[in-house]
Parts: sequence; structure tokens; C-alpha cells
Amino acid sequence: MSTSFNYKHLYYFWVVAKEGGMSRAADKLDMAVQTVSAQVRELERSLGYALLKPAGRGLVLTDAGQTALQLADQIFQIGENLPERVRESASAPSMRLAVGISDGLPKLVARRLLQPVISEPTLRLICHEGELDELLGDLALHRLDVVFSDRPAPANPNIKLYSHAMGQSPMAWYGTPTLVRGAASHFPQCLASTPVLLPTAHTAVRARLDHWFEQQGVRPRIVGEFEDSALLNTFGASGMGIFPAAEWAEQDLLANYGVERLAPCEGVTEHFFAVGTEKKVQHPLVQRVLDGLA
Repeated sequence: MSTSFNYKHLYYFWVVAKEGGMSRAADKLDMAVQTVSAQVRELERSLGYALLKPAGRGLVLTDAGQTALQLADQIFQIGENLPERVRESASAPSMRLAVGISDGLPKLVARRLLQPVISEPTLRLICHEGELDELLGDLALHRLDVVFSDRPAPANPNIKLYSHAMGQSPMAWYGTPTLVRGAASHFPQCLASTPVLLPTAHTAVRARLDHWFEQQGVRPRIVGEFEDSALLNTFGASGMGIFPAAEWAEQDLLANYGVERLAPCEGVTEHFFAVGTEKKVQHPLVQRVLDGLA
């Protein structure tokens, strides 16, 4: 970075872009319009590119300005988190791990992925669940240390993300003892008449399940679709229908949900990934998670 670069100039530009003009930015900053304008021009001079251009009676961002705004968003949002993070680190000795869990990832699998660090005596685990794109945005802003997902991160020219394969698990079908007994003798044709619960299409495994049904020549009797795997398991445990789950989670599933295994879902595999912003992982707990399941 050039030694002439000034974060104060960047901040004034950021406020101008957010407020939509020099006058509103000057009001917000309690400064003269001429002063704000001069500071933005100084930033443009140091970067070597125009960031704003006239449009009618106002200003709009140039392509360079759009890029500068995106990066400024990251810089100043990280800055907003600085006081809280410093207070956390000073108040008590702990190892903080902020994890994003994609809503398409089975929650029992997420717990297994975190097993290598659960016993850390100073662990402070913070878990956020949400859509993968939103979690990756938080990862880029360093609000999260790692994101667990059922698919690798999509290519993004603005953010370097690294997807680490964490393993894979065959799928199987589960249900309450009553449903399993009724379906066991004529599986998988029974899934055309027995109620079936499935993950929604936003999960990576749903397309594989649909393909499996086509291969079996079965049109399933779908009575429920769920974005959240924990809800899928809960409704399956209530007897609403037969449902698929990763065999990785079978022990917990049978013990905690009172269901039984019906049959394997031959040829269908669920994949798991840890997504980070570093090719060489620096966070010791993230590295332990990666090493623990290698």
C-alpha cells in the first residue's frame, strides 16, 4: 500500500458513498462541503483513480469507486468490532471460535465436525446458522473464523475463499419403529405409498436424492420438505414420515430421536466442507478441526 494512503480520506469517501452525496456527507460529518470534497479528491490522487463522477445534479460511483466502497465496508465494519473483540480477549482467558453453519448442513454432523475442539478447557464457541452466501460474507468480514457447509464455496472474484474437504458420509433412510416395520418388506417401492420427508432443493444432497428415486423407478409420496435438518429429524421422529440422514450421524440419531434405520440409500453420499479465508490456516482451533478429521 502506498505510504500516501490515508484512512481518514477513505472514511470521508465512505460516508459520501453511503450518504449519496457531498452535502449529506458534510452534514453527517459536521464539516464544510468543500473540506469533504477536498479530502475525497486527495484519496483519488493517492490511489490514482477517480472514485466518483457527475451524474445529473449528483454523483455516482465509478467502477473503481464501487471496488473501493466494497473494501471500505469491510475495513470499517471490522473496525466497529474491534472494541468488543479487545474487551472479550482482556476480560477472561479463552479461545474464541466463531463458526458459521450452513442451514443445509445436518446439525448432528456439525457437532461431529467440532468434536476435536469441544474438550478445549478455554473454548468459547459461537455458532451462527444461516444461508451460505450470508455466512461467507460474514467470513470475509472476519466475523466468523470458519464456515461449515454441504458444498464448497462458489467462486468469487472479490473474496479469496478456500474450501477444505472434511469428509463424506453415505445416506440412509430412518423412521419411527412403526413406519420402519411397515416399510421394511418392500423397500424402496414402499416410498411411493409411505409418507416421505426430504430436505429442500437448496441443499446439495437433494438433487442426488431425486436422482436416486428416478433410478429406483419410485415416485415418492413427499409430505414435507425442510430447510433445517434438525426440523427434518424432529418431524421424522414424530412419525410424520420416513426421512434420509447421513450415516455419520446415525449413532446420535438413534439415541436421541428414538428412530430406527430402514435401509441404506445406495449411491447417495453427502459431502462436508470447512470454508476459510486463508490457504494456510492460522487459527489454532480451526487447524485442530481440520487435523482431527483428516
